[in-house]
Amino acid sequence: MTSLRPEASRLVPRRLLKGTEIHHPAVIDEARKRNASFQLRIADQITTFAGSMSFVWIHAAIFALWMLFFEHSPWPTLTLVVSLEAIFLSTFVMIGQNRQAAFQQTKADHDYQAEELELKTNTELTREIHRLTAELHRRVMGQASDDHGSASAT
Repeated sequence: MTSLRPEASRLVPRRLLKGTEIHHPAVIDEARKRNASFQLRIADQITTFAGSMSFVWIHAAIFALWMLFFEHSPWPTLTLVVSLEAIFLSTFVMIGQNRQAAFQQTKADHDYQAEELELKTNTELTREIHRLTAELHRRVMGQASDDHGSASAT
């Protein structure tokens, strides 16, 4: 397999799971799911390669060689091969889009749960601060009125 750019290699689930970087829990869950399936690992490798400039250059060279040496116009076999490749690559693109949509939904669900928990915690803290402020106010103001009452009596 070709050497991947650093940012692309982080997207491959197996490498992501072995890495030492901290990732969102939804990212780790998705990587585990994709790593567990042989088919999804193959799809990841194909889409990673098909989305690279190496893929473009290799195809440009193959097509040029094919047109120059193997077939002469109108290139019927080359047309068939390119059409079949386009069908398969579009399938891998859709697999990637489905994976991205599932990941985004998982991440959105996780973020929603985390935000709801944070909101609940903040609400409880705000209520406790209000209760403590009211208690402190009552004690200070109650003590001040007691002090005023004893000072005016003398």
